Amino acid sequence: MRPPGQFLLQVLLFVAIAAPAAAQSTPSSSAGQDPARPSWEMRASAAVYILPEEENYVQPTVTADHGNWHLESRYNYEDRDSISGFLGWNFAFGSNVVLEVTPMLGAVVATTDGVVPAVIADLTWKRLEFYVEGEYLIDGQDAADSFAYHWSEASVWITEQIRAGVVTQRTRVYETPRDIQRGLLVGVSLGRLEGVVYAFNPFDDDHFVVASLGFTF
Repeated sequence: MRPPGQFLLQVLLFVAIAAPAAAQSTPSSSAGQDPARPSWEMRASAAVYILPEEENYVQPTVTADHGNWHLESRYNYEDRDSISGFLGWNFAFGSNVVLEVTPMLGAVVATTDGVVPAVIADLTWKRLEFYVEGEYLIDGQDAADSFAYHWSEASVWITEQIRAGVVTQRTRVYETPRDIQRGLLVGVSLGRLEGVVYAFNPFDDDHFVVASLGFTF
C-alpha cells in the first residue's frame, strides 16, 4: 500500500472539514429554500459487488447537500482500500425536462493517490431518467496510471416505486476482460429507501451482480 501524499491529504481534509463551514456562511446557499426542507440533506448508500473470480467487496458512498453545496465521500470506488472526498456545486435547469448537474473537485488517498475532477448529472422527463457519474483520476504517483471512470444508467419508472433499465460501468477496481461492462437494472423506491440490483454482462461468462441499498435522511 502506497502512503498518501501530504498535499493530497490536505486537499481531502479541506473537502471533508472546511467545506461545511463555507456552506453555512454563504448567504446564497439558503436563499429560496423550502422552509419545510432540512438545511442539510444527506444520503448513505452501499453497493455490494458479487464477483465470480475475485473477492466480493462493498463500495459505500456518503453525500451531504446544503443549499447548492455538495459534499461527497466514496470508499473502494477509484481503487480498493482507497477513500475519496469531493466538494461540488449543484445546478438545476428546466421544469418539464429537469437537468441536475453537480461538477466536483476532489482527491483520493491510500492505495491510490490523486486529484479527481468529477461530475454527476441526472436528467428526468416524465417516467424516463438518465443518470451519469463521471470522473478522471489524475494519478499523483504515475501520470500513466491516470484513468477515466464512469457509471451511467438509463431507466423508466414502470410505477411510482419500480424502475427498470440498462447500466454501463468503466472501472479498474477489479480485473475484467471488458473495458466497459454493460448490464440490466431493476430498482425499488420506498420513500427514503431505495434498493437496486444490477446484472452486468448477464449473457456472458464474465457476468457479475451489484446490489445497492441507499437511504436519504
